[in-house]
Amino acid sequence: MSRTRFEIREGGLDDPQVIALLEVHAGGMLANSPPGTCHFLDLSGLKTPDITFLSAWEGEALLGVGAVKHLDQATGEIKSMRTAGTALGRGVGTAVLRHIIALARERGYAALKLETGTGPAFDAAHTLYARHGFVPCPPFADYKATAFNRFFALALG
Repeated sequence: MSRTRFEIREGGLDDPQVIALLEVHAGGMLANSPPGTCHFLDLSGLKTPDITFLSAWEGEALLGVGAVKHLDQATGEIKSMRTAGTALGRGVGTAVLRHIIALARERGYAALKLETGTGPAFDAAHTLYARHGFVPCPPFADYKATAFNRFFALALG
């Protein structure tokens, strides 16, 4: 898949470090989003067959996580992207995102999509996605447009 100095592993949802980082992710999303606008998946939501969960490691240290959800034969959705606080600025998000993009291409998806929020807590994510070619798109799947939520897509074909 992608070339990186970190090891990207599939799975790991039972690892205590992964569970703790996902709890940090959920807390951050809830703290920085108006009620009713959060769409992160909890642990059980990430353990479904339509989700491929990835984690980035350096030795035994968890650096970040991300997931791709199979929406249909042509489309995947990025979920649960989060870098550990101790690993910020080291390219972990880029490594996980590139791995997800490569996986999506292997699956033959025509597009990757994602939903995120607005405001300072989401600025780094917007920058990361824009740097990799994601552009604004209309809501997809069951999402509804709000003043807070933003939707992005990357054409893969």
